[in-house]
Amino acid sequence: MADEPLIASLRRAVEAAPADVPLRLHLAELLLGVDRAGEAVPHLGVALGHEPASAHALELMRRALAAPAAPAAAAPPGAGAQPSTTDEGQGRPGPAAAPAPSPSPAEPPATAPAPDSASLADAIPGQTRVPGDVDDSFDWDAAARDLGEIAQPLFVGENGEQLTEPAFDLESSAVNLADVGGMEQVKQRLEVAFLAPMRNPELARVYHKSLKGGLLLYGPPGCGKTFIARAVAGELGASFISVTLADILDMYIGNSERNLSEIFATARRNAPCVLFFDEIDALGQKRSQLRNNAARGVVNQFLTELDGVDAANEGVFVLAATNAPWDVDVALRRPGRLDRTLLVLPPDQAAREAILRHHLRDRPVSGVRLGTLAKRTEGYSGADLAHVCETAAELALMDSARTGQVRLIGMGDLEAAVGEVRPSVGAWLESARNVAMFANESGIYDDLAAYLKKRRML
Repeated sequence: MADEPLIASLRRAVEAAPADVPLRLHLAELLLGVDRAGEAVPHLGVALGHEPASAHALELMRRALAAPAAPAAAAPPGAGAQPSTTDEGQGRPGPAAAPAPSPSPAEPPATAPAPDSASLADAIPGQTRVPGDVDDSFDWDAAARDLGEIAQPLFVGENGEQLTEPAFDLESSAVNLADVGGMEQVKQRLEVAFLAPMRNPELARVYHKSLKGGLLLYGPPGCGKTFIARAVAGELGASFISVTLADILDMYIGNSERNLSEIFATARRNAPCVLFFDEIDALGQKRSQLRNNAARGVVNQFLTELDGVDAANEGVFVLAATNAPWDVDVALRRPGRLDRTLLVLPPDQAAREAILRHHLRDRPVSGVRLGTLAKRTEGYSGADLAHVCETAAELALMDSARTGQVRLIGMGDLEAAVGEVRPSVGAWLESARNVAMFANESGIYDDLAAYLKKRRML
C-alpha cells in the first residue's frame, strides 16, 4: 500500500531520529487513522520501550490492539451479530442490546477479541492517571510477552536470538594514512599487509591472499599506535571497534570469555571491520605467568576467536597495540593470528613537523620555524610534542596575564618549552635494549635492534 505524503515524510523522519518518541507517536496515530494498526504496533512498542509510563502511547497501543486485523466481509441483511455499543467512543466492546443469533454454517464465526487486547485495555482505567503511576493489579510481564509476539525485535543475533541493543559501538574513522605524518616504513608495511589486497580484490583472488589477518603494533608509549589503527580503518572504509580491558574483563567466571566472543561476533556481522585491542599484553599475557584459571581462559578464548573456529573471520582485521610485546603469549603471535609485527618508533623529522603543525594550528602563533623545532626534538614521541606545544602556550598565557597585554606564541616560547620538556621514551628504550641483546634469538626484534644501533645504544 502506497503511503500518503505526510506518512511517508514521517517515516523518513523516524528513521533519521529513531529515539524521538513524540514523532513515533504522531506517525502511529496517523497510521491508526487510516486503519493500518498492524504497522502502528511496532512503532508503539518502541515508544513504550523508551517511555513505559506514557499514557498517550498506552492509549494508542490499546486502540491498535483493539482494531480488527482486517475488515470483515459484508454479511447478508439480517445475518451475523448485532452491532454493539462502545465504551466512551474508544472502540471497547460494550454489552449488546440483544444476544446475536448463532452464525449459519455458511458464515464464518465472529472473531473474539484477542487476549492481549483485553489485557492492555485494562492497563488504562477510565479515570485520569498521573504519568509514572503504576497499576499494581496489572500484569506487566504478561503484557510484555503479548507485545513481544506482535512487535518484531529491533536487534537479532546470528542465530535469530533477540538482542536488546548492539553489543558494542561501531565507529567510522574519519582519518586515513594521509593524515599520518612521515612514518613511510610503517605505511608501506600496512599497504602490503592489508590495504593493497582490499583495493585489488581480483589480484587477491589470483594470489589467494586472504582478506583477514592480524597485526601487532609495538613501540614506546605515545608514538601514535592508536592513531595508526584508526587510519587503517579509514583507508579500508571499514567499521572500527576499539576494545579496552574494561570491555572484556568481568568479575564473574565465564563472562569475560562471553564478552570477547560477542566482540568478534559484532565484527563479523559488520565486516569489513577493524578490531583494535589496546594494551594487548594485559589481555593476552603469557599463560606461563598467569596464576589463575580465569585469566588463562580469556587467553584461550582469544586464540579460538582469532582462529575463526566457530565462524569465518573473512573481512575482520585484528590490530593490537602494546608497549611490551615480549609479555604477549607466544601462541597469539604464531602465523594465522597476530602473525605480523610492526615497530612504531618515535616520529621522524617529517612526522615531528606535521605533529607540531597540527597542535599549533588553532593557537595564536607567529614566526614559528617548524623545521628548526623538528630538528631539536629528535627522539620525542608524539605525546611529548603535544606537551611542548601546551607548555609554550602556558608560557605565553602567563606572560600575557603578567603584563596585561595579549601576545602571540613565538619561537622563544617553543624553544623554552623544548628545554623544559624532556623525551619520555628513554626508559622504554633501556628495557627494550635488554630484549634486543638477550632475547632476540628468533630475529623478531631485528628492526628494534637496528634502531638502537642507530642511536648507539647497542
